[in-house]
Amino acid sequence: MSYRPVISNMKEASSSEQSGLYEFILDLADGTVCRVFYSRYPEWKMTNISRLQKTPCPVCRKDFICKCIESYKGELSQQIEENQWIDKALAAVK
Repeated sequence: MSYRPVISNMKEASSSEQSGLYEFILDLADGTVCRVFYSRYPEWKMTNISRLQKTPCPVCRKDFICKCIESYKGELSQQIEENQWIDKALAAVK
């Protein structure tokens, strides 16, 4: 059975308006929490993603640092774009 991450919420953790760098916290439907970094210029682009160690990895089931979630970077980025999660996260802060 293949793992399919589904974003249930996204909130801004920090930002640097001057440099255009943003950090978001992603909550996935299965309870996994990830930290996502975005660069705003020249357009929104995901630069890094990592799993926060609140629950075991949904892919390898290990309870320590792994890079499994990075293989879903494209799929998560697509969901963020399609569902306008960045706009929602930034609107919630203001």
